[in-house]
Amino acid sequence: MHIQIYSTEKIVYLNHIPARIWEGITDSGIKVHAYIPRIAIDEKESNTEEFEKELQEHRKPSIEIQAIPLSLIL
Repeated sequence: MHIQIYSTEKIVYLNHIPARIWEGITDSGIKVHAYIPRIAIDEKESNTEEFEKELQEHRKPSIEIQAIPLSLIL
C-alpha cells in the first residue's frame, strides 16, 4: 500500500502521548488519517534543516478530523 499524507494542525492524546493527525489518500483514492506521535529521519543521509522546516508546515484539518475529540481513549 502506498499513501500520501499531509500534516494537520490537530493534535490528540493517545495514552497521554501527543499525536498529530495527518490526512491523506491511498493510490486507489481511499481517504485515510494517521495518528503520528513521533517521526524521525536518518540524520546521516538526510538534510535535517530542510526536514525541520517542512515539519512545521500544517494544513487546517478537514471537517471530519475537526470532529475527533482532543482526548482519545484506546
